[in-house]
Amino acid sequence: MALSLINTVGIVASATITSGAMDDADKMQTTQTDNAFTDVVWKSVSLTHVEYPKGDFVGCILAWCSLLPIFTIVGFITLILFRRDLHTISYFTGLLLNEACNWILKHMIREHRPLRDRAVLFTEYGMPSSHAQFAWFFSTYMVFFLFIRVYRNHSLMDDLWKYLVSIVCFTLSSAVLYSRVYLGYHTFGQVSCGALLGIFLGALWFAVVQLILTPCFPHLASHPVGEFLMLRDSTLIPHVMWFEYTSSRSEARNRQRKVTGRKSQ
Repeated sequence: MALSLINTVGIVASATITSGAMDDADKMQTTQTDNAFTDVVWKSVSLTHVEYPKGDFVGCILAWCSLLPIFTIVGFITLILFRRDLHTISYFTGLLLNEACNWILKHMIREHRPLRDRAVLFTEYGMPSSHAQFAWFFSTYMVFFLFIRVYRNHSLMDDLWKYLVSIVCFTLSSAVLYSRVYLGYHTFGQVSCGALLGIFLGALWFAVVQLILTPCFPHLASHPVGEFLMLRDSTLIPHVMWFEYTSSRSEARNRQRKVTGRKSQ
């Protein structure tokens, strides 16, 4: 009986020692993991990293407005993949060149962003604002595209949608500009320079596309590489959306007639 009691106590003591050793090992591993994370220098993805004061409804709305350039890029990529239109590709190419110009200017001027009361890692300089430049480039090109490239109606009421789209574009661009100042990412001078530069580059790139690139679109679309990539030139089509709608509807009716004719035979 005494021997059994001694064996039991020994087993419990051994288990306790083993458990204590395992706990010490787990603590050492956790400490090493914490030290490993502490030693790592973390870097944020500034492309989508937007902060706003907690509980500030206006700040929340403006933070989402600040992400509009990201949504625009996703929309362009989707359009290019599914439509392959040369005008859309040229538009997007201009936006990319606009961003490259902004990056070069930022690293030439090297003006820092405004100081804030919290530590946030900024990965680039602030002059000029890339968000403001992107937004106003997009809006400027869009307005020129609507009133010069897109077909013209004979009455003002038929062209009313163009004015509405232009107003929406400029309103959203202004919201993007104001959001960068409101959230403390840029000064007013930085967003103003970005907007002016975006307007200038947007008008300049539209002139390049309209006068230089557009005459080359038929050759690009008919080239073997263009045919392989299924590139399309819609320059001579006055109403692209209506044309695609009527074409698809007509094709669907023709195929339906063929199916019906085969069933009746």
